[in-house]
Amino acid sequence: MGMPGGWELFAIILVIVLLFGGKKIPELAKGLGKGIKDFKKAVNEDETESAKTVDAKELEAKKEETTTVESKDTKQA
Repeated sequence: MGMPGGWELFAIILVIVLLFGGKKIPELAKGLGKGIKDFKKAVNEDETESAKTVDAKELEAKKEETTTVESKDTKQA
């Protein structure tokens, strides 16, 4: 089953216009666009937050390594 043809698309569009009316369709499209925009924004914020968490963990691990090395140096001296 492939993509709908010309007459099938026309019938689908006609049904949508009859169900929602010509004035309601732009409002629906605007709401859909806003939803997609908000979703993308949330995904980007989540990725940024995850990156910050990973960076903080790496920094903490390096800090612990440095402390361990300094402790060993102090014991040897």
